[in-house]
Amino acid sequence: MNASESPSTRPYLVRALYEWCTDHGFTPYVAVMVDETVQVPREYVQNGEIVLNVSFDATSSLKLGNEFIEFKARFGGKPRDIMVPMDRVMAIYARENGQGMAFPVQREERTTLMPAQPNPDLPATSVLSAVPGVDKGDDEPPAPPTGSTPRPTLTRIK
Repeated sequence: MNASESPSTRPYLVRALYEWCTDHGFTPYVAVMVDETVQVPREYVQNGEIVLNVSFDATSSLKLGNEFIEFKARFGGKPRDIMVPMDRVMAIYARENGQGMAFPVQREERTTLMPAQPNPDLPATSVLSAVPGVDKGDDEPPAPPTGSTPRPTLTRIK
């Protein structure tokens, strides 16, 4: 078996980093490249990407499988079923310090990935700057950390 035939390590690394985040009291976020195979609320998709809070408190019935990440979550107070193919996961990281891992994902140029009308209530930031994509029903984003140090972010390096 050569490297191209071997199974992906991505699901194992995602599970390991999820466990690391939860063991250390961090909030695990998953950045996802959205296409037609991804089941997420399209109104929260920005530039074909979405960031999902996959912490225990923000999800129910979370399954980190080899093929999909599946869970139920509330977006703007409305319950939604979420399903993300593992090959669409761009990164998993801790919200509090930005530590995690990015994965290569092929970007497909499609205009159907964007919502028909941009949501003016959503902040205009990059998906990898830790914008919460899932909430527990409250419409308030998490409070920024106090102190003089800026909030860490995950930066994609090409």
